[in-house]
Amino acid sequence: MAESLQEINKRIQSTKKTSHITKAMQMVSAAKLGKSEEASRSFQIYANKIREIVTHLAQTQLTMIEEGNMIGTNSPSMIDFHDMLVERPVNKTGYLIISSDTGLAGSYNSSVIKQTIDMISRDHQSPDEYVFMAIGSTAADFFKNRGMNVVYELEHLSDQPSFDEIRAIAKTLVEMFKNGVFDELYVCYNHHINTITFEYRADKMLPITDLDPSESIEYEQDYIYEPSKEEILDILLPQYAESLIYGAILDAKAAEHAARMTAMKGATDNAQNLVDDLSVAYNRARQAAITEEITEIIGGSQGLK
Repeated sequence: MAESLQEINKRIQSTKKTSHITKAMQMVSAAKLGKSEEASRSFQIYANKIREIVTHLAQTQLTMIEEGNMIGTNSPSMIDFHDMLVERPVNKTGYLIISSDTGLAGSYNSSVIKQTIDMISRDHQSPDEYVFMAIGSTAADFFKNRGMNVVYELEHLSDQPSFDEIRAIAKTLVEMFKNGVFDELYVCYNHHINTITFEYRADKMLPITDLDPSESIEYEQDYIYEPSKEEILDILLPQYAESLIYGAILDAKAAEHAARMTAMKGATDNAQNLVDDLSVAYNRARQAAITEEITEIIGGSQGLK
């Protein structure tokens, strides 16, 4: 019985140490989540402004093109005069999967991988119709281990990625699109809703087909552009695509930190419940041991009479 008490006590101490670790990880993830949410909110200001500028320039440029062709409309319905704005025949689709490098994040990784696989199974008949790009070793290893075509992978992305860090990734993806590695790009990730909820998204990033001329703002003053509008758009459109990818990564990082914080809170609570159960078992075993010793003493004293 003494050995049983010792084993239970060891399990109690071990579980308490584990709970201290999971509690610390929960607090770290909570701090990272706060920073990620702030970065995402700040980025939205930039994203809205660059979209406004791109839409305005593209709309005015399209109007000039149509007037030059004597189409005679000042209200174009589609902005599609640039190669990054035109939907071309899709021979191959690119999927950028955003996952984490480590686990202990609940269903965060399994959710994005499973739902991406389900989507591909519905939309494609052959593996030749798509390629994968992966951010995070979890997704990269999953696809490579199954012999799927992974043309780009990035591991060990920082928890608070800067735009300069993401720009290299986004620039590579834009160049792949321009070079025909794929004809359209979907970014698959978990969208952060709140600390306990995320939602799978597969957003089409390339070509840029969601610019709405009705969103174009008419400025009170006319501007002189140097260099020309065409040259400015050649620079701005890739930057706009890069900003969309950057925003998705920031969103996915926030969801990752929230998922890990929730998972570690659950692990801490489970550890505490296990300690409580083991403490009850320890006290019962100790009480049984004491009762047995008292019984033996009484039995021994009776034998001496």
